[in-house]
Amino acid sequence: MPPLDMSKYLGLFVSEATEHLEAMGRDLVELEKVESPDAVDSLFRHAHSVKGMSSSMGYEPIAQLAHRAEDLVEALRKEPYRKSRELVDLLLAAADMLLSQVRAAGEGTAIDPAHALLESLSQHVTLLTGSAPAPTRVATNVVVTRPAPTAPGQTPGAGTPSAPPAPGAAPTSEPVPAEPQGPLGVLPRFAVRLRVLPTCQAPGVRAFLVHRRLSMLGNLFDLKPPLEDLKAGRLPDGRIALEIETSGGGDAVDQVLRNIPEVEVTSVAPVVYGQPPPSAPAAPEGPKPVGVEPQRSVRVRTDLLDLVLDSVGELMLATARIRELAKGLPEAHRPSMEEGIYRVHQLVRDLHGKVMSVRMTPLSTITDRLPRAARDLARKMGREVDLVIAGAEIELDRAILDELADPLLHILRNCIDHGLETPEQRAAASKGARGRILITVRRARDRVVVEIEDDGRGMDAAKLKAAAIARDQITAEHAARLTDREALMLACLPGVSTARDISEISGRGVGMDAVKRVVEGVGGTLELDSERGRGTRITLRLPLTVAVVNLLLVRLGAEIYGLPITKVAGAMEMDPQSLSQSLGEPMLPHGTALVPVRELSALLGVAQHPPKGPRPYVVMEADPGRVALAVDGLLGQEEAVLKPLAKPLDLVPGLSGVTILGTGRPVFILDVPRLLA
Repeated sequence: MPPLDMSKYLGLFVSEATEHLEAMGRDLVELEKVESPDAVDSLFRHAHSVKGMSSSMGYEPIAQLAHRAEDLVEALRKEPYRKSRELVDLLLAAADMLLSQVRAAGEGTAIDPAHALLESLSQHVTLLTGSAPAPTRVATNVVVTRPAPTAPGQTPGAGTPSAPPAPGAAPTSEPVPAEPQGPLGVLPRFAVRLRVLPTCQAPGVRAFLVHRRLSMLGNLFDLKPPLEDLKAGRLPDGRIALEIETSGGGDAVDQVLRNIPEVEVTSVAPVVYGQPPPSAPAAPEGPKPVGVEPQRSVRVRTDLLDLVLDSVGELMLATARIRELAKGLPEAHRPSMEEGIYRVHQLVRDLHGKVMSVRMTPLSTITDRLPRAARDLARKMGREVDLVIAGAEIELDRAILDELADPLLHILRNCIDHGLETPEQRAAASKGARGRILITVRRARDRVVVEIEDDGRGMDAAKLKAAAIARDQITAEHAARLTDREALMLACLPGVSTARDISEISGRGVGMDAVKRVVEGVGGTLELDSERGRGTRITLRLPLTVAVVNLLLVRLGAEIYGLPITKVAGAMEMDPQSLSQSLGEPMLPHGTALVPVRELSALLGVAQHPPKGPRPYVVMEADPGRVALAVDGLLGQEEAVLKPLAKPLDLVPGLSGVTILGTGRPVFILDVPRLLA
């Protein structure tokens, strides 16, 4: 039998194994806090799934370590009172090592066998059970190769020579066939009935793995559905039936199938020659919903989604261009043309919405990692922390989530390291020994609001002002005009609020400038609210998507620029001679406050030819407060497809992107906070 090439499943293996191992970390953090039989059962399932997948792929080091972790979890399952912090630490170390091994397999590098960790796990299993754990072996006759890069238009794997076996792959020598057994030298035959679970996202892959694994045990007969249907994932109710001739016995067949994740074994029964095989027990029929089709799902590479979204964006731009051209048609032909353009525009908008819904991802994909991070950091800093996350099922554009992972982790680290007190300090402040961090996610119209709140020592606005003045970030007069809430935003200025300057809050602002830049880079805002001795709340207001933005178009001479509507606090027209003056600086009355005025032409470094008489001013949100931009004209709002800047324009401060109007004219989108900085 030729060796099996499993390289086509390598990406799926890495993706699914990573999900299982990250879930193991969450379960272990929960198990450390409370005794939870559900968490133990979940741990066992995750470890078992990783063992089965790595065994199927031929990665023996991963399968061995997962098997040892599974043995230890099984021991805890039987004797939950033996749970200890040491055991949880050991299982967390195993999950971390497994994740490292899986990533090494995906990258085609050497897999660390982790002998010391295996030995430690085996010792603890022996201590809990009184007997040494059984050895682990993976499937033979399997080859996993790194797929070579394919030329454009070439089908992956077509005409590509096989690479050498990946590290950790089992030997490729064929197993020695056993002597035939059974009547008249015929191998025993077994009728196998199984089901691929409805939760499986790739039923075709699972079914094909079943076929491959059983083919290594013996000869297959009477496969239903046929192999072509298995590969395509056409499985009625997920059920598969077949017969296998093998010398390994029914137990070997059952063991092979149970090592394949998301596969349920219904029956493995010997076939008595001359009699029909026993049929699998029929599933009880319940009420069937009328008019409801079973939903199917498939994994799609994110880069393909990005390409589709780019294409839809180009369609939107092309539609806007056609609309502008139609304005030049004779009046008699214009209505029918506009009707057709409107129809195309609606279809493109609908298509864009569907593509965006596919890109939407629950916030839990990044918040699920936080409990483990909070646990490790609290242990290191000598804190006791309860982390509560609510609303993580709310969805955001995947592009925004990718940018938010590091800022959220940094905020959490600041909350634990600089916000929460030690148990002794909390006791002195009449607080409970355990600090509390609450992460709340909610929808607010077309925005998603993420609040991170701790019950720690809080922030000192007066000391933040002093630190900003000492570093020449603001003047003393400017600081005197700031409210306490505005002064808290000084923590987001570079270099302000370090431990050297503000020992009591110990550098809570370190890195917050980077966090704020990332949040504003995706079109969001960051707010700080704090009370001394009571805690701090950081609020992130995020758009649902960054692909389409609403702009306020402004004119400056002959040029047009776009300002994000989310940053616009208002607009008004006023004679420059009527502006107030403060320390030689023009101030625009806005609401109950005075807002400093800046010439947009001066910020951009373009020639200034201000018009005579009244002129428009756009009030923008900026650091550390609002500012009024003097422009030459307001051209209205525009829904635009955001395009990233290519080099070297991406290095120009103050530009966040570019869009194209229906006239075909490119318009730069301004990043006002960076422009002012």
